[in-house]
Amino acid sequence: METIDQVRINFSEDSLFVLNILLGFIMFGVALGIRKSHFSAMIKDPRSPILGVISQFILLPALTFLLVMLLRPTPSLALGMILVGACPGGNISNFMSSMAKGNAALSVGLTAIATLGAVLMTPINFSFYGGLYPGGAELLKDINIDLWKMLKTVLMLLGIPLVLGMTFADRFPKITAKINQPIKIFSFVIFLAFIGVAFFKNYDLFLEWIHAVILLVLLQNTLGFILGYSLPKLFKRPKKDCRSISIETGIQNSGLGLVLIFTFFDGLGGMTIVAAWWGIWHIISGLTLATFWARRGL
Repeated sequence: METIDQVRINFSEDSLFVLNILLGFIMFGVALGIRKSHFSAMIKDPRSPILGVISQFILLPALTFLLVMLLRPTPSLALGMILVGACPGGNISNFMSSMAKGNAALSVGLTAIATLGAVLMTPINFSFYGGLYPGGAELLKDINIDLWKMLKTVLMLLGIPLVLGMTFADRFPKITAKINQPIKIFSFVIFLAFIGVAFFKNYDLFLEWIHAVILLVLLQNTLGFILGYSLPKLFKRPKKDCRSISIETGIQNSGLGLVLIFTFFDGLGGMTIVAAWWGIWHIISGLTLATFWARRGL
């Protein structure tokens, strides 16, 4: 009988190509909403942005590693959690932050910083913590993962669309104002539909193994929200900033995680199911948290 570390998800090269295009298009749409003023505000008072970056790229990967060391899931599940924890914030974090009555400008600025930072930090954090986990080093060695190739992949998927989107918005503000929201909605709906089709094609596998990841994802996601709120609160930052940093830390770009898994790990079952369930669950948890904060007001 196959273990979850041996299962491979049914996902063709054509599907991977489409997923790459979708992720790049989503990032381009997110970038259309980023303005120079977002960076100006952060430069004037960099305390919250610095705390957001620390929460996202230093503390979350480290605490995720401590969580998997405590729970001791199988290597592929652990690597899936470590990879998601190493990814930048998800593309819907800005909407959720605004909905939660957080600091929308901070959220957008952090999205830009995290996206650019992920080009370097996502491969480094994943390689470092993945290699430390018992059994993880063996999997990484068997697959012979190329850190430089992963870095280039993240740059192509996130960095280039981000720069292109910001440049387009700066040069064509009137067109951007008309297409910004429709592109975000369209790309998000298409992405969900694509994930739904992939889920349907692997329905039996997901049904067989989903029980193994539900608690893991719930704990990691909750950890992200709590960490993202507690750190700025500890430094007495405004409540709006705490909410936005919490959402930026708890909403992860699991789409990027899926692309990396299919590109470098041949759809390794445990990793894929973790990232796929993250993509579903963080929408549910994020909207729930944002609605709670919206009703509480400020």
